[in-house]
Amino acid sequence: MSDLDAFDFIPLQIDPKSKAISAAHPPSSSKALETELAALNALHRSLHASLEAPHMVPPPPVPVNPKRSGNLNKLRESGNGEFRKQRYAEAIKFYTLGLQMALTRPAWEPSQLVREEVHALYSNRAQAHMHLGSWPEAAADAEASVEAKRQGNAKAWFRRGRCLVEMGRLDEAREWVARGLEFEGEEKELIELMREVDAKMAEEKGRRDA
Repeated sequence: MSDLDAFDFIPLQIDPKSKAISAAHPPSSSKALETELAALNALHRSLHASLEAPHMVPPPPVPVNPKRSGNLNKLRESGNGEFRKQRYAEAIKFYTLGLQMALTRPAWEPSQLVREEVHALYSNRAQAHMHLGSWPEAAADAEASVEAKRQGNAKAWFRRGRCLVEMGRLDEAREWVARGLEFEGEEKELIELMREVDAKMAEEKGRRDA
């Protein structure tokens, strides 16, 4: 029997103060239920925090609130300014604040807008981490940037590839760069990185065979 063939009645309750919804008598295996209720309560908090009287229903998805977009641009530019001054830790702080602001946009605003904002911020933060030698953190940020925007994002593809090389994960680096070339075409930086990876792998193989 599949889950679609059965129906379990689970009474819900609402907290009179927070208005959070919870199961009055949750079943023993209620992970899925907890996840659904957490998402519902998060949406309620978002609506409550974002809407002000007399507009108590979500507005149209566009145009978006220009204030948040303006603040995001300021944070990104501040991060870029700190990066140019080689104050990489400070740049990371600004990029992180920008990411937090972008990722907490109201749920009704266009998801593509969020992707455009976060892919650049993740990629920039990855570069700042790279200058600090924080290769795992940089690799994670570059991958997050690619997840937000796969094509037209060669810098993020390159940055994660470079991080994997620096961490000695050559097989992963080669696979990653090959995927990047599929999306970005004959991108010069990626081609050169692929040649470097192949050379390092050949060198390692020669040492093993010696």
